[in-house]
Amino acid sequence: MRVPVAVFVLCMTAMSVQAQEIVSAYTDIDTEADCSVFAAAQEGDGDWANLACSGYKGYPVIVYYADARDSVFYGFPPAGDLAPVWESFDAFNSFGPRIEWRIEKDGARETPFATIHRWFVSDPDGGDEKIEVLVVEKVGQLHERDGCAVGYVVATGNAGANEKARAIADNQARGFVCGDQPPIEAGSVPVPSLSRGDY
Repeated sequence: MRVPVAVFVLCMTAMSVQAQEIVSAYTDIDTEADCSVFAAAQEGDGDWANLACSGYKGYPVIVYYADARDSVFYGFPPAGDLAPVWESFDAFNSFGPRIEWRIEKDGARETPFATIHRWFVSDPDGGDEKIEVLVVEKVGQLHERDGCAVGYVVATGNAGANEKARAIADNQARGFVCGDQPPIEAGSVPVPSLSRGDY
């Protein structure tokens, strides 16, 4: 019996969509309980520390702290001359206690390809209010070790911020080239100024 080409294509498309389902998983991060310090400032060497933290199913989270600011790498980082660059905000900042991992499922195989993490950034105009930003990051894979920020969504004054962040993660993270300009969804509050450079 011959199967019509159109039916065959539809069946294959349905199988492909089913095989590559995208889901979310959540992990908590507490730098006091979930992290180990692997480098830190000595006396007179400023205020900085590097921490390795538990992440999602073997994918670590690397936290670089300096002068009340954080830069975070998700997944397997490169080493030596290819070490990650510092990506943060110019103003004082901190990250929230929960990370959303966007995961591509293919049968029993799960590959986290992006994270969405809420940050709290000091208002550059002063005051005690924090600007909340959802930072979308590409997860560094074991064989590529390439991860970076791929998008910023201001959650303060921006309806549907979580959905916007997931859309950036799902549509752009896997093919994003680190070093390119990440998209920004600002809403009614502008994104705080960003900082990027060598560690």
